[in-house]
Amino acid sequence: MLICVPEVLSKADVGDFRRIMDGCAWEDGRLTAGAQSALVKSNEQLPPDSEVARKLGNRIVSALTANPRFLSAAIPLHIFPPLFNRYVASDGHHFGVHVDNAVRGDRLTGLRIRTDLSVTLFLSEPDEYDGGELVIEDLYGSHEIKLPAGHLVLYPASSLHLVTPVTRGVRVASFFWLQSIIRDAQARSLIFDLDTAIQALVERLGRDDPETVKLSGIYHNLIRHWAEM
Repeated sequence: MLICVPEVLSKADVGDFRRIMDGCAWEDGRLTAGAQSALVKSNEQLPPDSEVARKLGNRIVSALTANPRFLSAAIPLHIFPPLFNRYVASDGHHFGVHVDNAVRGDRLTGLRIRTDLSVTLFLSEPDEYDGGELVIEDLYGSHEIKLPAGHLVLYPASSLHLVTPVTRGVRVASFFWLQSIIRDAQARSLIFDLDTAIQALVERLGRDDPETVKLSGIYHNLIRHWAEM
């Protein structure tokens, strides 16, 4: 399941993020990579434990927990503290084919999560850089993702994926992972489809419509059946 969530951050928020990050020191992105990923990773990142990274990350998490589409698609149990990276054309930055680590641990909080979903939140507009597409592979082929600033994409952390070389400008993004209440990807996809259909019916028929109420009950009972807490 690959799902785009628009306007997680406003343009004003993105501008504020960029102004803050432009004044920060960046470090080698390989410092947070696994053994295999480090061999193909070439980018920079904000120090994950820095005060700036944590404050910006908290702002993202607050925005996510207020976004109905994100909550519907992810049904999150734990959200890993967001990280921030940039790909600079003059340095030939890219990230080759890799799979994200199955488990991630945070040194500051002690949080350890199973990475069910990976998240990329774009903080550069598409016309600010050439290349830098996020390419995600699944059973249906390869999908190139390059979204407006403030938009994000959710995809299975088990997917092979890469970031193509940036050949002009700078690509800035936040990236992180989450553990869902619903571990099974197919079940999570079915629940998202059901919730989307229910919301469409609510708009047409209202929340008090008997069939809408019945479907809402089915939705919650499916979560109750599949939830892992």
